[in-house]
Order: sequence, then structure tokens, then C-alpha cells
Amino acid sequence: MAAILVVDDERAIRNSLKEILEFEDYTVELAENGAEALAKVKNGKFDLVFSDIKMPEMDGIALLEAVLQERNDMPIIMMSGHAEIDTAVKAIKLGAFDFISKPLDMNRILVTVRNALEKKNLVQETTKLKQETTMLKKKIGSKYQMIGKSEPLQKIFEIVSKVAPTDARVLITGPNGSGKELIARALHNQSNRSNAPFVEVNCAAIPSELIESELFGHEKGAFTSAIKTRIGKFEQADGGTLFLDEIGDMSLAAQAKVLRALQEQKITRVGSDKDISVNVRVLAATNKNMKEEIDEKRFREDLYHRLSVILIKNPSLAERIDDIPLLAEHFIDQSCQEMGVPKKTISDAAIKKLQTFPWTGNIREFRNVMERLVILCGKTIEESDVDLYTQPL
Repeated sequence: MAAILVVDDERAIRNSLKEILEFEDYTVELAENGAEALAKVKNGKFDLVFSDIKMPEMDGIALLEAVLQERNDMPIIMMSGHAEIDTAVKAIKLGAFDFISKPLDMNRILVTVRNALEKKNLVQETTKLKQETTMLKKKIGSKYQMIGKSEPLQKIFEIVSKVAPTDARVLITGPNGSGKELIARALHNQSNRSNAPFVEVNCAAIPSELIESELFGHEKGAFTSAIKTRIGKFEQADGGTLFLDEIGDMSLAAQAKVLRALQEQKITRVGSDKDISVNVRVLAATNKNMKEEIDEKRFREDLYHRLSVILIKNPSLAERIDDIPLLAEHFIDQSCQEMGVPKKTISDAAIKKLQTFPWTGNIREFRNVMERLVILCGKTIEESDVDLYTQPL
């Protein structure tokens, strides 16, 4: 449970607040002046500070400024029996979460505390997501590189270089396993949003009744299992890129809300009527024939046109067979590094044999086959190894 520090020079008020907050299962510590409170903030882990303004020596405004220098994410609720508008405005401008007038109202206290803690948790979740995104970029290295020199891939490179610096929405089409996500990541990494989050949503993997909550978030109590407020993918991607993979599998109800978000740059959490502004670039991908989906009334035509300002068709591996030598070398090196084994090579005959397969599973299938060959073969992967260990669909 959250830890709260209550600061007031009047013992009766300190003790009353302690009783109220502890009844709600909060952990409470007390301080009778600003200096004592500041020392406790420096030495302890508090989630929230409740502070009086009128105190001797170090008043609440000075404490507010000092605490925010130590912990700029700390919610601080100010209170005073001298409810002057100027004082309240000054406290809020300096960074206080809220201002409560004395005599204190118990319901107002508890609502304000809950709101402050929920906001703090949301900010921490967003910050953590951004940090994880930055760390992930550093870790993945070449994992999401687009490998190849074939003509179809060169055309994609050219389109990406032109489109990435803009905020134009892009719809990426192509068969399963062909690497549509790599194009989306290339667009993000070469954009002005590259230092902001790249948030991916697999629309096919989320049940239709949960997709709205996943995308737009929900308020506490919005439905049976909504035990706390949760930010959705649109808010998580604020300032960055949202990649809607398998967009063709999204429900019509969710499509309508996504359309509104694209039109107005605003979203509404499930269970709320409050609009939240978001600055998100949306990229989408699908393996479906969107014309057929629209004709069959399974996909909104207006949303399709919103998403496909730029349309990129990703080729299958069979359409870029000339890239197999480079892909083989790349996946062999990657697999050897991941397994901690000495680097292996592959013979020209083995490469030519791999180029004869249909690769219906595309890059995903090819990557699995190369990993299998690295595990089962000797220092050099020969044509006989390909015959023995490769059974493409």
C-alpha cells in the first residue's frame, strides 16, 4: 500500500489525517515542520506528501519546492486554513498536485489522494515503457534489419527513405512471415520520432471484446476485471509510433474508434467520457486482401483510406530469391551468437539448394531452418545437410 507523509504543525490535524488514511490501509508517517519532513523525504520512500502551508521556519511552499528538487515525480497535496486564491494558484504553479482548504473534508481528502496516486502510477508506467523501449533498441542491434539487395527490396528501401521523415500513415501488405514489422520499424527508426516509443499491437491476438481496452485504456471499474486505471497503446505511444499489426482482424466497433482517433488525434478510455489528446503516428499491416474485406463489409472503407496514405507491398521470399545468400549468412551469424557457438559457414551448393524451395512460410520459416542447420550441422553447412534437415512446407 502507498506510503504517505503528513506535515502539519498542529498535532490534532496530523493525528486526524493519520487515522483517516490508515483506515484506508495507507502507511502514514508524520512530521511537525518542513525541515523534519524534508529530512524524511530524503531518507524514506514516500508515494505522496500532504503538507500544510502555514508553518513556522520552513513553510509549505518552501517545502514544496525543496521536495520537488529531490523528487520531481512526487505528488504533493497542499492544505491551509487561510484559503487564499493567490496561495492556491502559486502552489499549483510550483508543481503541487492539488490544494485543499481547511477545515478538511474526509471525502475530498480520500478522492484527492486516490487521484494523485493513480496519476503517479500512470506517469511511472509511461516512463518505464519509454525506458524499456530505449533499452530494447540498444539490445536488438541487427535483429530488425532488412537484409537483401534484390530489386523488390531496393524499391522498399527507396520508399521508406522518402516516407519515414514524414508523419504520413502507412499500410504495409504482404504474406505472413514476410517481415512487415521490419518495414514498420525501419519507418520509425528513420523518422523524427525514433527516440520516442515504438508500440506494437497484434490485433489478431487480442479478443474482440478486449481490443478497445488494449488500444484506448480503461478507467478503474469500467468492467468487472478493471481493478485499476490502465493506459492503452495509443497513450503509451504518445510522441512515437503505433504499429497495428494484422489490422484486418480488428472488430468493426474498434475500427470506428480508431478512425475517430486518427481524425481528431484524441482518444477516450473505456468507462470515461473525457477526451485525451495524443500525438501518434500510426502504421498498420495486414496479410489480407483489403478490397475483399471492404466488399464483404468486414473492414471500413473510410478507415482503409485513412491508413493507406502510403501503401507498401512487401514481397514474399519467393519474389526475392536473390536475397537468400545474404539472409543465410545473416541468420547463421545471428544464431551462432545467440547460442554461443563458433561461427559456421555454408557452401555455395547448399545456398543453391535453399533457393529451390518455395518458402511458403517466408522469412519466418527460413530463419527457423537456418537455426536448425546451425544446431545440427558441423562447421560448414553442406547441400547434404539441407537435404537431410530441411523439410519446407
